[in-house]
Amino acid sequence: MKTQLLDEPVDIKPSLAAVRADGGRRTYEVVTYGCQMNVHDSERLAASLETAGYVAKQAAERADVIVINTCAVRENADNKLYGNLGYLASVKRKHEGMQIAVGGCLAQKDQNKIIEKAPWVDVVFGTHNMGSLPVLLERARHNNEAQVEILEALEVFPSSLPSKRESVSSGWVSISVGCNNTCTFCIVPSLRGKENDRRPGDVLAEVQALVDAGAIEVTLLGQNVNSYGVAFGDRQAFSKLLRTLGTVEGLERVRFTSPHPAAFTDDVILAMSEIANVMPQLHMPLQSGSDRVLRAMRRSYRSKKFLGILERVREEIPDAAITTDIIVGFPGETEEDFQQTLEIVAQSRFQSAFTYQYSVRPGTPAGIMQNQIPKEIVQERYERLTALQDQISLEENQKQIGKTVEIMVTPSSAGKQTSRLSGRARDNRLVHFSVPEQAETPRPGDIVNATVTEAAPFFLIADELSNYSLRRTRAGDAWDLSQKDSCGAPTPQTAGKGAVNLGMPELRIRPRT
Repeated sequence: MKTQLLDEPVDIKPSLAAVRADGGRRTYEVVTYGCQMNVHDSERLAASLETAGYVAKQAAERADVIVINTCAVRENADNKLYGNLGYLASVKRKHEGMQIAVGGCLAQKDQNKIIEKAPWVDVVFGTHNMGSLPVLLERARHNNEAQVEILEALEVFPSSLPSKRESVSSGWVSISVGCNNTCTFCIVPSLRGKENDRRPGDVLAEVQALVDAGAIEVTLLGQNVNSYGVAFGDRQAFSKLLRTLGTVEGLERVRFTSPHPAAFTDDVILAMSEIANVMPQLHMPLQSGSDRVLRAMRRSYRSKKFLGILERVREEIPDAAITTDIIVGFPGETEEDFQQTLEIVAQSRFQSAFTYQYSVRPGTPAGIMQNQIPKEIVQERYERLTALQDQISLEENQKQIGKTVEIMVTPSSAGKQTSRLSGRARDNRLVHFSVPEQAETPRPGDIVNATVTEAAPFFLIADELSNYSLRRTRAGDAWDLSQKDSCGAPTPQTAGKGAVNLGMPELRIRPRT
């Protein structure tokens, strides 16, 4: 039996480095690249810093500590990081006492290389020791030299760290870390390690804490979320977890990402169809429609199995919105292979797709394959694929016109030039909607019902007001409270201010030219 990682709270002590010479507290900003797992990790990093005594920077000020949480999945991740570090070097020269920390997957991969290429960086830490950041910042400041600390394996779950949630109405919950697959294009297993699963009781305790704090939606996270249970030998552990979450009072929406087709079983489909708060949404990575390419990718399923999963999901959940990931230009991909991908996309009718051009990742088997595809061919195929998927996305969204959808309001407007607000339907489609004159303004976390009037490839518009309704929720109440606590006015136009900025940094970072 595999040893379970510890899931007990990590004790983060107040840090002397969090105090300025004038006695004030030093400020921080977290900049996030990459996937939802990184976004959730950044919530942990922010809370760890605040527990140590730092405070989030205000919108107009420059932070004393910049933390960049990196991604290593694509080639331009390196260029993006080092370009931004080049810009931050000039910022740091003008800001006395400023510190720069680099963490995440690219830090785990490059380690000392980051300091060699950017010697003005103060701290480099990996995916396995996020909780060390406050100590490393203090050590770097005390010793006046860069600190690089990369652990080769996790000692505690990241969930054992405190978390400053990006949203009061929704929360990410990691149920596992690491990956046991060996996809030839992917560097994640070497950076995140082998899969380790949290105990179901610990997952449920975190979910309950989120609900108690006002959240009505959770998203379960894992590199292969549906293989949950491998650590304790229960192949149906994931579907059991979904069913248990269906009993949590006050939890209205449950989502998960990303499952792996090879491990996707009928008990999960049945749980999705039978549990009312599990949303009719599925993100199922295809990667390629060619069985020959899937074999070269070392993906342990073939196109027939993939299509069979979609068929069974749609039989049980007819209104499910299915999304996917696709890689274009994998080494050795022929025009025939690519045509097979186009055929699967046309047959699958994905609601949307995240499409990527293959890029060489050092340290992966695919990176040393001899039959790399020329950039111009990859680009041309990519454009054909996105054109096809955009058309399908538009057609699928047009089917929603005339339907009344349940929208959970998000803390953003559709744009400064429009009076519409925004939210997510149960199937996770983005909906921009109008509010009737004289009607109460919905708060982030509130639930609106509105009728779809227009459709575009990436969003819906709901301007029909005759069937409009608003349900105030505990999540909206929690948002009001969070705004009061941060001295913010509870209006949708100011929603989100005062929270850690994850993914859209207020600091303007420009790449080097």
